[in-house]
Amino acid sequence: MKRPITHTVKVLLAASAMILSAAPALAAKAFKVEVTGQGLPLILIPGLASSGEVWQGTVKRFCGARQCHVLTLAGFAGQPAIEQALLPAVEEELAAYISANKLEKPVIVGHSLGGFVALKLASDHPDKVGRLVIVDSLPALGATQMPDITLEQLQSQAARMRDGMLAQDEATRALSQKRTVGAMVTAPADAERIIGWGQQSDRKTVASAMYQLMSSDLRGDLARIKAPTLVLGTWIAYKDYAPRAAIAETFKAQYAKLGGAQIELADTARHFVMYDDPEWMYTRMEQFLK
Repeated sequence: MKRPITHTVKVLLAASAMILSAAPALAAKAFKVEVTGQGLPLILIPGLASSGEVWQGTVKRFCGARQCHVLTLAGFAGQPAIEQALLPAVEEELAAYISANKLEKPVIVGHSLGGFVALKLASDHPDKVGRLVIVDSLPALGATQMPDITLEQLQSQAARMRDGMLAQDEATRALSQKRTVGAMVTAPADAERIIGWGQQSDRKTVASAMYQLMSSDLRGDLARIKAPTLVLGTWIAYKDYAPRAAIAETFKAQYAKLGGAQIELADTARHFVMYDDPEWMYTRMEQFLK
């Protein structure tokens, strides 16, 4: 005996509702999102010109019991660029994404520029963030050499850097990128992967995002953050310029207004800690997230 058509319709509607509930409720323009796993939410933000693929190992480690939302920002690693200033757009859309998808107190993990975005989000929207894991990022990167630098000086310094990046010819740009990435990661295969993402990134977006990062100072804003915070820094790549103790002091000073922040420095990993010493990073994350 055939079931009534109304029953079939109900089944189809229920299935559609399940599919829709599993998909992101907001189509963001400032980033692409890939969702993996089930459970407590964890949002992963990559750094400048990087793909969300940088978090593959992290996803494998943490997304059995958690639901990971992996971002790739607009204009980076082949994603279409947007006309708006990238970092404010990412922050605004990510706050809306958290609300639209009913993500209750997500853990935000950010690397480098992604760490800066995470700090900005947590300071402007303190009730939306559960915990922060900041991977080799500072709230005022442009102030590392001059802690008392003014905002006007930061902006002028950052503008010169941006304009210099945009003025490079392709050969100079490629050489500069290879040299920079070579100092940030140890394995040649990892360097090639990162360079490839940079080559796929929109040049104007990268330069503009670097300007936004280097011209900003969040040190005073950290006091608004409510989320417990783990900061995982590095120093070994900079040993020719400053000893470990000096770099540790820089992290401590920059995060002084973020009460209770747990700061640890890796002794072997360079900037891409998730590639150079993933076990060191994962172990500390697991302890922090318990």
